Amino acid sequence: MKSAAVLAAAILLTTAACAPVIEGGPPIALPPGLQETAQVGSITLSSDWVNSTDDFSETFSDEVHEELKRCMWGTAPIDVRIHIDELHRADRLGVLLNGDGVHTLSGTVEFVDPTHGNRVVGRFPVAVATSAQGRLGGLLGDRQMMVSEEFGRAICDQAFGRNPRDRGPHNATGG
Repeated sequence: MKSAAVLAAAILLTTAACAPVIEGGPPIALPPGLQETAQVGSITLSSDWVNSTDDFSETFSDEVHEELKRCMWGTAPIDVRIHIDELHRADRLGVLLNGDGVHTLSGTVEFVDPTHGNRVVGRFPVAVATSAQGRLGGLLGDRQMMVSEEFGRAICDQAFGRNPRDRGPHNATGG
């Protein structure tokens, strides 16, 4: 009986992890006032695909949070829900042979106000593509970090109209 309960709980947790955390619907622009007062709260990630290494969600959440902290400098906590639809990382051998490659990531982002019953205050699709940074970057670079950082910057650009970082070598993607 005890093992059946554990098995049922494991199945529930597995299926819940795959369910999208976003409500879905048409794009919603953030209200202008919220663009100036929002502060990043929690980030929740979901996806239907499983062709990712185990640490992708942690790397992704850390990188997106770092970027959002740079463009959400207000005092009103806003939670972020992200559903990833597709991820493609350039193959390391292909980058070595071709001299470069492209990492792509697409999904939907929702901004949620936890102080007003988790009301969705912004929603939009995000799709990014970033260079593997040549042969050396393709072989040694952190592909997950590169595409996650690019995704975080795209969220800042689309939601707040600003790039959180100056261009330069201090970025994983150099942009």
